[in-house]
Amino acid sequence: MPLYEHVMIARQDLSNTQAEGLIEHFGTVLSDNGGNLVENEYWGVKTMAYKINKNRKGHYAFLKTDAPAEAVQEMERLMRLHEDVMRVLTIKVDEHEEGPSVQTRKSDERGERRERR
Repeated sequence: MPLYEHVMIARQDLSNTQAEGLIEHFGTVLSDNGGNLVENEYWGVKTMAYKINKNRKGHYAFLKTDAPAEAVQEMERLMRLHEDVMRVLTIKVDEHEEGPSVQTRKSDERGERRERR
């Protein structure tokens, strides 16, 4: 099956548990349609470069999936219809990177630099 990576931005007024609940909900949608949620990362609330629907911040989530195209299309359709999801980006990849994503590695490296001082 093809491999995909998704980045989702949810509204800023959601709680952390609600935002993580969205990840689980869309993971079950994917598995119901024959796909598999390989890994997910909740990146937290981040400031956006520009306003989207009058929001300056949003909950960011990163999903790695292994699913047929029909399952991904259904998940994207439901994400776009969901009122709490502001943006979705899906990319087809040849293989998933091992370990944490660049976004989480970046924050880990910052912590290491501060300890050295």
